[in-house]
Amino acid sequence: MDITRIENMKGGWFIGNFEPSVWKTDKFEAAVHDYKKGEEKEPHYHKLGTEINLLLKGKFILRNYDGKGSSQELNEGDIFIIHPNEIADPIFLEDCKIMIIKTPSIPGDKYLIK
Repeated sequence: MDITRIENMKGGWFIGNFEPSVWKTDKFEAAVHDYKKGEEKEPHYHKLGTEINLLLKGKFILRNYDGKGSSQELNEGDIFIIHPNEIADPIFLEDCKIMIIKTPSIPGDKYLIK
C-alpha cells in the first residue's frame, strides 16, 4: 500500500505523465481543484486533450468562445466535457471543487488566451 496526501502533489494533479504523481501514465491525468468565489483563471484551451469534469461543490459560469459568445451555468453534480480547441473561461459564483480527468496526458498541452 502507498499513501500520500494531495498537498504533496502539484496544483491538485495526482495521476498523469508528470512528477510528482501517484500513478505515472500518458493515458490520462486526474486532479481535484478548489476555486474561491470570484477567483479568476486565465482562459485556456488544449490542442489535444479532452477534459471530463465533475463539479463536486459550488456553482460557476463557464464561458465558451464558440463564436456565439455562449455560456453555461454549472451546478453541483454537473458533468461537463471540454473538447480540444474549446476555450474555457470560468466565472466562480461560489466556492467550487472540481474533479478533472484529462486524456491523454501530454505535458505542455495548455494554451493561455492573452
